[in-house]
Amino acid sequence: MPKDWDAFYRNAPEDRPPAFVVRAYGPFVPQGPVLDLAGGLGRNARYFLQRGHPVVLVERSREALRRLSGTPGLTLVALDLEGADAPQSLPQGPFAGIVMAYYVNRPLLTGLAPLLLPGVGAQGGRPLKGEGLLFAASRALYYPGGRPDLKAALEAAEALLKALVE
Repeated sequence: MPKDWDAFYRNAPEDRPPAFVVRAYGPFVPQGPVLDLAGGLGRNARYFLQRGHPVVLVERSREALRRLSGTPGLTLVALDLEGADAPQSLPQGPFAGIVMAYYVNRPLLTGLAPLLLPGVGAQGGRPLKGEGLLFAASRALYYPGGRPDLKAALEAAEALLKALVE
């Protein structure tokens, strides 16, 4: 992965399709705002914007944020998700869905479920490099090698929910 995200986004195309996890399960996100973590140039945000969701996109690259500036329905937050203050600095929501695709930050995971709208189930997976994670109603996602594994997804969701309750 690039170390200089501003240089990477300076020449990156904006017209990439959303991540597979978003295309496959995005329709199940209930109406309401969506949080897109490490949103880059907004490929996943655009998917939700086109479906009427307001989106809050969190990204550390000033270049990516500059290029997205002025996008209707999109709120931009400059934040390094690797920083020590990231968990406390996340937008507080509530959100109908939270997307973290092709970026993994396990320490943030336990802090995401409380950001969901009341009544929206916190479902999640154990994402690995190159995989996607989507928190949404009634869906648990785990993508080993890019394919859904329902048993592993349910186990991961159960472990996440148990950790949140304890």
